Amino acid sequence: MSFPPTSQDNERVFNNADSFGMAFDAAWKNLKIEKEDKATNQSEKMRLVFEILKNHPFLKESPLQAEEVAKFRIRLLNLV
Repeated sequence: MSFPPTSQDNERVFNNADSFGMAFDAAWKNLKIEKEDKATNQSEKMRLVFEILKNHPFLKESPLQAEEVAKFRIRLLNLV
């Protein structure tokens, strides 16, 4: 499994849900899972994305709200 660069690496990030949502979407879409890990479920993928975004200020200061934003984004954008 590899952790690609996120939008955090080359854009400004803010301590709010919108900034986190955009970073979450990008990290989720860029997450590369090796073939043997294809069965990884959504909660595991979300955990991996949170690891990628662990330094995002919104995730650090509001982890429960960040989780709600992530779940909403998964439903809203039908992320798989």
